[in-house]
Amino acid sequence: MNILLLGPQGSGKGTQAGLLIEKFGFLSLSSGDILRKRAETDSGLKERLSNGIFIPDEETFGILRQYLEERSTFDNILMDGFPRSIKQYELFKNWLSGKGTKIDLVLVLKIGEEETIKRLSARRMDPKTDKIYNLITDPPGSDVDLESLIQRDDDTSESIKKRLDWYKSIVEPLLKHMRKEVKIVEVDGERPISIIFEDLARIVEWVNSQ
Repeated sequence: MNILLLGPQGSGKGTQAGLLIEKFGFLSLSSGDILRKRAETDSGLKERLSNGIFIPDEETFGILRQYLEERSTFDNILMDGFPRSIKQYELFKNWLSGKGTKIDLVLVLKIGEEETIKRLSARRMDPKTDKIYNLITDPPGSDVDLESLIQRDDDTSESIKKRLDWYKSIVEPLLKHMRKEVKIVEVDGERPISIIFEDLARIVEWVNSQ
């Protein structure tokens, strides 16, 4: 069973993806994490990501396809934020079809624009571990030095606004396109993490039992 998890930045996709992976044993396919890892050895990609410039669909697809092919895994995947355009979806759908699989379920975390900006402005990263915290929804424990945490370049106000505009213009048409072929379930993402996770887990179990 392959699942796509979508939602605007700050909707909690990464947190919920981690919980679903822990419960169901999915392979994680996080476009953000994989692109940032590649950027460590690709200065051009790093610069584009830092400036909030979106990576072409073919390039993103190629990087993530390579990631899966290196692991010979084409099923039981939890996709966090990819595909997120119609072109990416068609490229990925056709590639999965050639492997005998498909996207079975799309989960969408819904949050308002004001909440998105509020959450992202509070997001911080530990430069030693690369772990992401949110000072509002997922604060670090007492063992973490708050002063050592940093704000990522793509969490600045300018980058946030660019990504919100992009989400409206690209991802929302994608959802409309996918409704013809894939089951899509929208979930209120402004509730506590544990409540959202309970809903998502029930949906996954229900779809998997069909």
